[in-house]
Amino acid sequence: MNLVIVESPAKAKTIQKYLGKGFIVKSSYGHVRDLPKSKLGVDVENDFEPKYVIPVKARPHIKELQAAAKKADIIYFATDEDREGEAIAWHLAEILKVKPSKAKRITFAEITKSAIQKAIDNPREINQPLVDAQQSRRILDRLVGYELSPLLWKKVRRGLSAGRVQSVAVRLIVEREEEIKAFKPQEYWTVDAHLAKENTEFTAYLYAKDGKAFKKLEIETKEQTEKVLTELQDASYVVTDVAKKERKRTPPPPFTTSTLQQAAYNQLGFSSKRTMMLAQQLYENGHITYMRTDSVNLAAEATAKAKETIEQTFGKEYALPSPRFYKTKSKGAQEAHEAIRPTDPARLPETLASEVEPSHIKLYRLIWQRMVASQMTEARLEQTSADISAGTYTFRAIGTTVVFDGFVRALGEKAAFKETVLPPLEKDDSLAFRKLQHEQHFTQPPARYSEATLVKALEEHGIGRPSTYAPIIDTIQRREYVVKNDEKRLAPTEIGTLVNGVLTEHFPNIVDIAFTAAMEEDLDEVASGNKQWQPLMKEFYDPFHKQIKTKDKELKKSDITEEKTGEKCPDCGNELVIKLGRFGKFKACSNYPDCKHTEPIGEEKELQQEHTGEMCPDCGKPLVVKRGRFGPFLGCSGYPDCKHIKKIEKEIGVNCPKCGEGKIIEKRSRRGKIFFACNRYPKCENAYWSKPNGEKCPTCDSLLVYGAKNTIRCSNKECKFTKENEQD
Repeated sequence: MNLVIVESPAKAKTIQKYLGKGFIVKSSYGHVRDLPKSKLGVDVENDFEPKYVIPVKARPHIKELQAAAKKADIIYFATDEDREGEAIAWHLAEILKVKPSKAKRITFAEITKSAIQKAIDNPREINQPLVDAQQSRRILDRLVGYELSPLLWKKVRRGLSAGRVQSVAVRLIVEREEEIKAFKPQEYWTVDAHLAKENTEFTAYLYAKDGKAFKKLEIETKEQTEKVLTELQDASYVVTDVAKKERKRTPPPPFTTSTLQQAAYNQLGFSSKRTMMLAQQLYENGHITYMRTDSVNLAAEATAKAKETIEQTFGKEYALPSPRFYKTKSKGAQEAHEAIRPTDPARLPETLASEVEPSHIKLYRLIWQRMVASQMTEARLEQTSADISAGTYTFRAIGTTVVFDGFVRALGEKAAFKETVLPPLEKDDSLAFRKLQHEQHFTQPPARYSEATLVKALEEHGIGRPSTYAPIIDTIQRREYVVKNDEKRLAPTEIGTLVNGVLTEHFPNIVDIAFTAAMEEDLDEVASGNKQWQPLMKEFYDPFHKQIKTKDKELKKSDITEEKTGEKCPDCGNELVIKLGRFGKFKACSNYPDCKHTEPIGEEKELQQEHTGEMCPDCGKPLVVKRGRFGPFLGCSGYPDCKHIKKIEKEIGVNCPKCGEGKIIEKRSRRGKIFFACNRYPKCENAYWSKPNGEKCPTCDSLLVYGAKNTIRCSNKECKFTKENEQD
């Protein structure tokens, strides 16, 4: 009997079905050894030797595997094909004390009968450099977390933690916020001419004066615009030039982990964590290939099957004569891996309906469309550009028509090119003038990161690897360094900004993008066998440890968490300072604990003024604004003798359509995420993740909510209604 060990029970079940008699497939249920939680677990004096322990929850599974291993002739370690999977295979071999003659390492990018049989026929040894690379990452992160986090506890606030890669992600978000705050909008104006030929109307934009094209934002004021309009009052509009070009559009490559997370967020609204969970389940059930990859390669067998599917589904004119290949752009990509694709392109998304949940089908369709489209013909567009003279000014009209849709046929309506049809224009044509339209604009600040754009930025900077993007984003939100606003954009919290400031000033290497990217490259060198991991650890740890000791002596908590105000305490006359508490900033007397005077600031101060005069119904003392985990609330000033509290509701001016009695208010979840719900909860459980605008959907009568990319959409997931947010 041969034993095959995988990570998940779902994967084990699928593989057992393919292998049949002579094999027993067991699951390790993920990681089987790790560094201890209660101590460092790394011997920094002895070549950074890790001290691994078996977690309590893994022990029953280990006993089961040990019993099965004793009876096995050969043990196949079939964990995932990335570094993490290689490390799990090594840990299993160490725990089970498998003889080298009995241990075989197998990997497969897809869970299909042919792929598994091929892996069984071509086993290899455990790749120690890959194991070392994963060990180094784990040890490096442990060294940073266990030495830096206690310092943050002492100098900022208890309960804080710092991570090597997560801290860089927070820095990106904080710096974007600073860009937004520092941004100064610039005014500019546009002028469009509404023209017609033979009753077919079209629009042309102001392009040039005296043959010289306007620079971007060149028309800056209303006065400049009015001068242009005055000079165009009696102008005749004549076509001076018409140019036609055929342009080709090539399909995007099949998905990598990064691009899948971006597309799933933008098109389906899935978080990175949810995307990876669904992809893992699709992989374990044999529907897609391995989902942690940074390669855009496709196997020859896959492109051949894709061609057959394209010919049968769309027609031979959509298929390529030979496969299209893409070059991987991400840093440190492992070209031996494949892109994420369906295991069988002939399996259309709708055929999965009886096997998986609707969310799985949505993600599978996205993967299927992208892979199939990558092997389809280019789209061909005809672009017409017409220059139109109007006195000394020139307007330009651009028309685009689709000659052949090509790969867009597979991607569906969302990817369709927007056609702009012009009437047939010829040189010297005189055009009918309808009206001039001028509009004021202001340049916009850079947008806050969404999960999708943050993943893209991390990949572009070489920060993290495919398996780390989703955990990074999840971690910085769980630590409450970052929250999602009502537009589902990532914004730093006060504590996130403060911790980033401390790390940027005092531990620049930890949050330095170039340094972190270089460390990733060093880990890649370890994985390829070109570097030893222990010298790499020493090179990082020695100066880092010395810096921790120095900063522990130098830094004072008050220097970091307090800001001087120049104001006097009304109770004792000492200076008031702004402090950072567990739930945000507040004013307090510098003579604490002798004087315990405090004052709210910012939003809390406004709320205090708004609720001044409200008395406690239990004891008659004034109610004051306090801050808790879920935001501000009113509490009795007689606390702790009186513990009366009252919620402060932040109304948005929308009545609840479900119960007809309550109002929709802004709330915050346990994880710090803003949502909108009826204030009659729990009697009415109506809630929305996006902010309602008060209007009803013309299609289904549900409330409309603010969506991504300046849109308004229906709150009913089954309804596809969407429109532009005209107010913005």
